[in-house]
Amino acid sequence: MAKHFKEKEKKPHRLLRIILIMLIIISVTYIIKYFIDRNATNHESDVLDSIEIDEKQITDDTTERMLQIKELQKENSDIVGWLEIEGTNINYPVLQGDDNSYYMTHNYKRETTSSGSLFLDKDYDWDIPSSNLLIYGHNNLDGLMFQELLKYEDEDFYKEHPTFRFTTADEDSEYEIISAFRSRVYYKSEKNVFRYYYFINAENEKEYNEFVDSAKENSLYDTGKTAEYGDQLMTLSTCAYHTEDGRFAVVARKK
Repeated sequence: MAKHFKEKEKKPHRLLRIILIMLIIISVTYIIKYFIDRNATNHESDVLDSIEIDEKQITDDTTERMLQIKELQKENSDIVGWLEIEGTNINYPVLQGDDNSYYMTHNYKRETTSSGSLFLDKDYDWDIPSSNLLIYGHNNLDGLMFQELLKYEDEDFYKEHPTFRFTTADEDSEYEIISAFRSRVYYKSEKNVFRYYYFINAENEKEYNEFVDSAKENSLYDTGKTAEYGDQLMTLSTCAYHTEDGRFAVVARKK
């Protein structure tokens, strides 16, 4: 009887040990994957520099970076450009997929990663082109992707970084920031709110101006810059935690 009781007593301890071992294995696997993903993402900014271009191909209309983008597109045709904000960690390829979910969990090599990629909204039409390049990226707490975009909440940071560079295979452009604001994903029932994340192509001048005016009105500070109908816009958007379903966005115009 005593022996039977002791065997019963051992079973819960054995089960706890098994659970503990499984948790340790899962934790170690997660940590290893995290550092692999982080290391791979950190090296994305070095990708362009690793692509060697024959200097004879560089002309007045074609920069080295444009040619590097063309070479990179041979690896993945979903690569539409390269975004760089000098002085930050934001220095990545920009992808465009058939939906707005794939590149939330995949890098430019189509490998699964928790960091995802910077990606252009699927509805942007390069044949028009549309009015606003709406680019999304994760707000990773480890400083990757668009985490540093939130530094634009500080006006002094904006003054030190008022422009950024966006390069495609066809042009190498500089954008100047006109607005930086906090927002959130609004309920369908809410009226008279600024759903900046729906604006890609203006149907007319009135719609374009309404977007620019709303971006300026919601800005955390006055940049002293604006845009006029016909200017190419770019909106950089990421998650923020000042409220439920919070968002932070920076709007810029091509110079």
